[in-house]
Amino acid sequence: MPELGAAPRRSPQGVPYADLPHIVNADGLYLFCRYWEPGSPPRALVFISHGAGEHSGPYEEIAQRLKERSLLAFAHDHVGHGQSEGERMNIKDFQIYIRDVLQHVDLMKSRHPNLPIFILGHSMGGAISILTACERPNDFAGVVLIGPMVQMNPDSATPFKVFMAKVLNHVVPSLTLGSIDSKWISRDKTQVEAYDADELNFHGGMRVSFAMQLMGAVNRIERDIPSISWPFMILHGDDDKLCCISGSKTMYETAPSSDKKIKIYEGGYHALHHDLPEVVESVLKEVTSWITERLPTSASPQPQGL
Repeated sequence: MPELGAAPRRSPQGVPYADLPHIVNADGLYLFCRYWEPGSPPRALVFISHGAGEHSGPYEEIAQRLKERSLLAFAHDHVGHGQSEGERMNIKDFQIYIRDVLQHVDLMKSRHPNLPIFILGHSMGGAISILTACERPNDFAGVVLIGPMVQMNPDSATPFKVFMAKVLNHVVPSLTLGSIDSKWISRDKTQVEAYDADELNFHGGMRVSFAMQLMGAVNRIERDIPSISWPFMILHGDDDKLCCISGSKTMYETAPSSDKKIKIYEGGYHALHHDLPEVVESVLKEVTSWITERLPTSASPQPQGL
């Protein structure tokens, strides 16, 4: 409870959290949440994990499609992102993202017991999704990954660059590297313009310390892939300049899961769910079909009487 007379906690945009759906994480930081609840009893829960520098708002279209299938989609803006508290796009430990997802998942499980749970993650959110499912492999009915960060791009992870990043992280961890080049987000110029105009997105440069956390997450994924047994589907564009497709191929080829799928979009850019209209439609169909096909029959809608 806030102290008597204390000013209400506000989002980075100045809105009191009392007026926003939110959870408070283990560090006492307020995380802005979104919920897309179907009109009928939900058949499953789907947590949506957004990527670095963005927020949960741009997943409205995917969430609405899930909602139409009687799936309850929910999300929060990760620490330091969007309408959540925390230093912008900076984290002292990547594990915080995973811990917060598990906290939110547990909350929704307590409200909707016995429902299957899925995770959908894009970009860095894909890395969060993979590591979250690896931490609790029996909790999740499946993981959907769109352009996930599984490996660092080869040109940015040469031994010399990794060595220099480690040195800089000790000397000047707050030094900023280049920012995300929005032209590689989508082949649809209106989507790129929307990304650039969205004030909830972080448009600054990435800190060396944050890059080191991403590198550490990728190393963890590499170690965990040989133990992945949960169902997963990967959707990746073969012209993705931001998250290397070779990581997705490696995960698909080497993970021992007996239920796995990869679909590669020729010429596709990074955010396939915001790419050319025909790609977006394909992605929405792939995601909703894959999840609904993995629901127990008892979770399917009952046929109407004649």
